[in-house]
Amino acid sequence: MPTPRNPILRGFNPDPSILRVGEEYFIATSTFEFHPAVRIHHSTNLVDWTVRGHALELDLRGVPDSGGVWAPSLTFADDRFWLAYSIVRTMDGDDKDIDNYLVTSESIDGPWSEPVHLGSRGFDFSFFHDDDGTHWIVGVQWDQRPEHPSFGGLVLEQYLPDERRTSGTAVLIHQEPTLVEGPNLYRIGGWYHLLIAAGGTGWNHAVTAARSRHLLGPYERDPQPFVLTSRDAPGAPLQKAGHGELVQTAQGWMLVHLGSRPTLHLGERYSTLGRETCLQPVVFDDEGWLRLAEGGHHAAIGAGDVQERSWTDDFDGRELDTRRWSTLRAALAGASSQVRPGWLRLRGGHSTASVFDQSMILTRVEEHETDFSAVIDAEPTSTRESAGIIAWYDRAGWIQLQVTWDEEHGRHLRVVSRDGARTVRSDAVTVPEGVLELHAWLRGPELSFGWAGTDGVVRRIDGVYPAWTLSDDHGGRLRFTGMFLGLRADDLDGRGWTADFDRARLRSHG
Repeated sequence: MPTPRNPILRGFNPDPSILRVGEEYFIATSTFEFHPAVRIHHSTNLVDWTVRGHALELDLRGVPDSGGVWAPSLTFADDRFWLAYSIVRTMDGDDKDIDNYLVTSESIDGPWSEPVHLGSRGFDFSFFHDDDGTHWIVGVQWDQRPEHPSFGGLVLEQYLPDERRTSGTAVLIHQEPTLVEGPNLYRIGGWYHLLIAAGGTGWNHAVTAARSRHLLGPYERDPQPFVLTSRDAPGAPLQKAGHGELVQTAQGWMLVHLGSRPTLHLGERYSTLGRETCLQPVVFDDEGWLRLAEGGHHAAIGAGDVQERSWTDDFDGRELDTRRWSTLRAALAGASSQVRPGWLRLRGGHSTASVFDQSMILTRVEEHETDFSAVIDAEPTSTRESAGIIAWYDRAGWIQLQVTWDEEHGRHLRVVSRDGARTVRSDAVTVPEGVLELHAWLRGPELSFGWAGTDGVVRRIDGVYPAWTLSDDHGGRLRFTGMFLGLRADDLDGRGWTADFDRARLRSHG
């Protein structure tokens, strides 16, 4: 089976969990602090994918950046879809506060059941449904003791569906001196195959394997160090390859995995698009070990033409299209397309530092060459009011073109950016009264801005801005998401100020 053009899911779509039901394929991906949670993708040919929707409406207010919903596991058993997921509520130092849950549904579109709490042992829990009808969860055992490795190994625990609980007893089935996570179990050819994410989710990421004749082990490590990795190929187009799952097709086995396409700044790599989802054909060799069908252990980019994609949202619908737009941590309060038909009205929210009630809608950046624009009608009358378009990574990394106000300039534009604890504001840009169209142009590691008034003439704002800072790889912090573009409104006095938006457009090439 040929390699599809990778990534098959472009932009921030990490930790893929793949499932085949009949002739349909589904992939669930991590959403972290973004709402709605657990993105569901659909295909009938493994090449053409659409966003089917999201599984979970969760209130994640208060979770840290890159916390929230990690590594969903999507399976099918007993005529139902099973979805396991972790919510990471804190991750400070040696401590992680994590809750694991299971929901089920007769349809991929829901409704999903009330969640069953699976405990707080660790994360990256996946379900394995054995041939004898038993159900098991395999995941990472977290060890908070500072003198012990934090990744304490991979553990297996039985789930009792009739009692809606786990057995309470976990068995350590695999441990290595280096970091292992993201486990998935399969029973193939008389073996229990354990697929493992190794080396962390950065440049050293990999897929490795172990196997056993018995579910509880002992598990024998693959004699080859990697099934898949890019750690020894820093110039390969797909980097950070790891965190894989298997799916059997009519033509053979496929391995879904995450990867990234970095951009370069001063010779350094930055994964501004986040971790994306890729697909590789695989086979089992004469000894029964999993291998890439094309040989070696490097992810193939596959065949396919460079594509240009574009869309426009006129905000004519009654509700926000959440297949395209995400919000932070919870559903967006105070947004409406009914107050002023054909416009989206955002009620200003908390500052960019908030983990509670920011007023912002965001769409994933899928290519290094992307144009974004939106029409805005906003009349701030205070330095505490602003609205505009934004390139967002997290609370410590964003670049915004905003309409704001001060005593010296009245209503004007500024580019404001945050990098860690440092905030920088450009000089004021004078603009006429009335509606404005704001523009952002992403070109690899650089971002630039412009605007147009009612005359339609687009004027570029001086300067280029460091889009490379909006990536997992900048700042020395644990960061696991990707770059978004979007619309936001701030009302730091909380007095009900609003801004209206129309005709959001995105065009990408890659």
